[in-house]
Amino acid sequence: MIRHTLIDLTRQAILAAQTAGALPAFEIPPIEIARPPKPEMGDYSSPLALKLAATAKRAPLQIAQTIAQYFPAHAAVEKVETAAPGFVNLTLAPAWLAAQVHDIHARGAQFGDVALGNGQRVQVEHVSANPTGPMTVASARNLALGDTLARILRAAGYRVETEYYVNDAGSQVRHLGESIYAKYAQQLGRDEPFPSDGYKGEYVNEIARDIIERAGDAYLQMEKSEAVRALKKIGVAMMLEKIRRTCERAHATFNVWFSEQSLRDSGLLDEILAKLAADDLTYEQDGALWFKATALGLDKDAVLVRSAQVVDAADERATYLASDLAYVWNKLAQRNFDRAIYVWGADHQGDVPRVYAGAQALGLDPARVTIIIYQLVRLTRGGEKIRMSKRAGEFDTLDDLMDEVGADAVRFMLAAVSANVPMDFDLELAIAQSNENPVYYVQYMHARIAGILRNAAEQGIARADADVNLLSSPAELQLIKQMLKLEEIVELAASKLEPHHLTHYALDLGKAFSAFYDHCPILPPKQTDAALTQARLALAVAAKTVLARALDLVGVSAPETM
Repeated sequence: MIRHTLIDLTRQAILAAQTAGALPAFEIPPIEIARPPKPEMGDYSSPLALKLAATAKRAPLQIAQTIAQYFPAHAAVEKVETAAPGFVNLTLAPAWLAAQVHDIHARGAQFGDVALGNGQRVQVEHVSANPTGPMTVASARNLALGDTLARILRAAGYRVETEYYVNDAGSQVRHLGESIYAKYAQQLGRDEPFPSDGYKGEYVNEIARDIIERAGDAYLQMEKSEAVRALKKIGVAMMLEKIRRTCERAHATFNVWFSEQSLRDSGLLDEILAKLAADDLTYEQDGALWFKATALGLDKDAVLVRSAQVVDAADERATYLASDLAYVWNKLAQRNFDRAIYVWGADHQGDVPRVYAGAQALGLDPARVTIIIYQLVRLTRGGEKIRMSKRAGEFDTLDDLMDEVGADAVRFMLAAVSANVPMDFDLELAIAQSNENPVYYVQYMHARIAGILRNAAEQGIARADADVNLLSSPAELQLIKQMLKLEEIVELAASKLEPHHLTHYALDLGKAFSAFYDHCPILPPKQTDAALTQARLALAVAAKTVLARALDLVGVSAPETM
């Protein structure tokens, strides 16, 4: 990565200046080099001299000038300049930039990979919606953020596993079983009341019909509680299969589908409760088992197991927190992930400190746990909020949304906004075939390049070795600089766990290609220089490669035609 090279060259300059006595001896701090806001500041700029003023006991501008004086010669660097009050500004050499086109060709679909993670094992757990109904629009943002983040982390050198945590224990899935039983019995002619806290969606009727087709009235021959337990398992399995298909349609797959019930069946939940008790981190009060969260700095304690007076069924008394603590132990102590990343909705904000405290209580390093909280999504049409009700002819499920706007628009637009910001998803914008629609614009640029390459083939222009040194115009060089930025964006998004940087980058890259296309004719009859045609075709192929990679990292297709 060129930014890392420039950082290393800056360090070499300081060491050389210190050796020569031009700068005093001091430990060199982390060197910050970034793309500056103004083009007159070069391609990269460092404010390091401002930070060194107190240490070196010199004026920042003097330090910057000394760094520039001792800056090593390098093929990538054309100019090293300084600016008040103490910036070192670096300009890349056009010949070096042009040569990067061949490097992009050579790296192909791996262009953009960076060595940040060094093979660390990271788990990204996302979506994890209750298997009591189809995936809703509310879960779509979770999927877009989680899966995009997993793709970015893989590109950054981490070994990533994605996981869906299946909430198949407790009262919610029992309510599903009771709902299915009621609809099943009703469809078979029995006067069975529907539970007051049951699930009323049409999908429950569909599950009941499917069970009747396969098993007839077999479950009416059972004792009701036994039938409910059996139908619960069938319903969860059917909903999970539907959720799996929805996720795959949205370009997301999971390495593991992890059962919450398995934490209980394996005995791990009981082991964790015993471990906390042995460390004097639990107590009983009012028939419930409490976690001493206040002993770990939280404002109040939390219930781990509810009392029999509150919850009748013994297998439903453990709270979500109890399962969460067993789950984090499973991730970090049993499966030995270096890091566990959770993607949760804003309604789980209050659970975050308890999970961190629980990890600490179990002797795990809380720094190995990261919980990303995303804010909710509103669907709008023409600026007006719409109801998410399938019965009203509007949207309720993620499949409904993809039916309307397509999976690519869902993925790109939901990943395009920082997770900590509430967002509106504009249905009209998502289907608009215009430059205002960001995913359409980026995909169209990829398709435009594919069209240029097809046009070249139709004109009989065979691809030949290109003299990339002919690429010297501002628009050509700016496009190359923008392509090289992908590595920096992957590093930034992976280090900050912020997928939205990738969508913004893809849009900027599309704009850079558009500017190149407008100012630099590629094919005859507008371009009559055969050598320049080959050079610009090579640049176009590189741009197509990088655009496709950026789109793939967001989980979006790169169409050849539109």
